[in-house]
Amino acid sequence: MKTRLLIVGCGNTGLQVLEQLAGRMRVYALTSRPERAAELRAHGALPLVGDLDRPATLARLRGLADRILVLAPPPGEGDADPRSRALAALLRRPAPRAIVANRTRLRPGRPRPAQAGARVVVYASTTGVYGDVQGRRLAESAPLRPQSARARRRVAAEAVWRAAAPARARQPHLELPRWRATVLRIPGIYGRGRLPLERLRKGLPRLAPADDVYTNHIESGDLARACLAALWRGRPQRIVHAADGQDLKMGDYFDLVADAAGLLRPPRLSAQEVQAAVSPAMWSFMRESRRLDNRRLRLELRLALRYPAVADALAEWFGPRPG
Repeated sequence: MKTRLLIVGCGNTGLQVLEQLAGRMRVYALTSRPERAAELRAHGALPLVGDLDRPATLARLRGLADRILVLAPPPGEGDADPRSRALAALLRRPAPRAIVANRTRLRPGRPRPAQAGARVVVYASTTGVYGDVQGRRLAESAPLRPQSARARRRVAAEAVWRAAAPARARQPHLELPRWRATVLRIPGIYGRGRLPLERLRKGLPRLAPADDVYTNHIESGDLARACLAALWRGRPQRIVHAADGQDLKMGDYFDLVADAAGLLRPPRLSAQEVQAAVSPAMWSFMRESRRLDNRRLRLELRLALRYPAVADALAEWFGPRPG
């Protein structure tokens, strides 16, 4: 019998997970858009239509899968994540048939049945939870200092998923499965079709060297592989940086992409000039500087990255740089 996997939020990363699985698991993909059903089937998933903002539409997810990959983001406003809170509350409950079976087995005088295997959850978060640390290198134990509502929502979501384990103690009359949650903190995702080419064509500025910040990246295929590794090798209630670990300034990243694609390098301006020229959302990314330690990704999840540096991927996609 194939292992059952539920993917919640099957966008680009979820589709790459499906491609890498290549039918080796029975996969259910939750989507709020019925028109995506054919696309999900074509990638090997059984589509389920439901809305994370309407928990009543999610009842069929109870007991559906033992491994769950949550890629859906929080709502676009507020400091909490009611989506994660409602979904976790639903998933930690046994399926109705399990409730009936447990009530039968747990009659007075009958032995308690063996515990079910661990239910595994991988939640995709963001490295934005750290805020700006002025370029310091961070391990996963670093304090959280979210500096935007978007990052505060992610902090709230992480707490929901990591706190799911004690649920069985609050319901001792049920044999609930143990809950093992791994949180992947993900930096900027890039890929063959996910490069800032339009930004470069528009000539939007980058920061001058004196104001430039460290940025972190993961190639989209490597991220999908990290998700799969966490589903099988993630430690209980563990945080892992899903990052390539490369030390790279943001302006240098834009230069690498521009050179590879044969585009002009964007102008370098002061922080004040760049802030006036870009959107508030873009500026919120450009003002935070940090470097990420990825030893847990490499040693605990045992993931050998296909692209340990951005230049490796660009060279494969565009060919080696001239000269």
